[in-house]
Amino acid sequence: MLRSIEDLENYAMQANDGEIGHVRDLFFDDATWAVRYLVVETGSWLAGRKVLISPAALGHSNWGKRILPVQMTREQVSSNPVTYAEEPVARQCKPGFIGYEGYPYQSAGPGSWGMDADAHRTRSASGDFVAMPQGVHHERKKEHRRPTAGSERRSDAHLRSCKAMRSYDIRASDGQLGQVRGILVEEGSWMVRYLVVNTSSWWLGHQVLIAPTWIRAVNWIDGSIRVDLNLKQVHESPPYDSGNALNRQRESGLFEHYGRKTYWAESRTPAPAFAVS
Repeated sequence: MLRSIEDLENYAMQANDGEIGHVRDLFFDDATWAVRYLVVETGSWLAGRKVLISPAALGHSNWGKRILPVQMTREQVSSNPVTYAEEPVARQCKPGFIGYEGYPYQSAGPGSWGMDADAHRTRSASGDFVAMPQGVHHERKKEHRRPTAGSERRSDAHLRSCKAMRSYDIRASDGQLGQVRGILVEEGSWMVRYLVVNTSSWWLGHQVLIAPTWIRAVNWIDGSIRVDLNLKQVHESPPYDSGNALNRQRESGLFEHYGRKTYWAESRTPAPAFAVS
């Protein structure tokens, strides 16, 4: 099941002993497109602080009541690191609760932290990025190490805001494609599966889906994305309608149109790489 981040941003977060607050953003890893943290705006009980909650801490979600239960107490949540709004998202701290809450920094195997093993596979045991697949331009320096207990505040240069991406421009191989207007995240795995792109500048009134595996390069500085598609391919693709459920049949038709393997068929292959600038 795919969930829109626009919808998730209003979900209530419920700790074991009371409500925490509401989701305001999701931070994902730009190497794997796995959601790392939910940004939760707390209420008056924590002076309106924003805290980071790992998907690893979530219990069984109540989608009907729009509640995400957290397997933590309010006291534990209050000890989580605050996000720093004055800093770029990519330079915010690596949460200190990794370790003392027992949640792994990387996957310990299939199903670890309630999602598929793909979410963390691009890091080595030391926390460095490992080799990525050939054939895609990829420029990335080793920038962080695995946090240790009691470590000081650390930056994570690969942490990105879903909310900030919703204004990114997307360019096809032969022209301007449109702008990101939404993001779809897979329930359970917490992987970003699609960008929802508004093509109204040349295909009035239509939205299309772009999978992260079709991205060639991202410029995080000027907010632009290049995809490995041309305008004709996109124009002939099935349009996206948020009013119709995006079931597996529709997803299969989308991948078939572009001649690409589905993400569920590639679940055991390395995550996509792309250029960053």
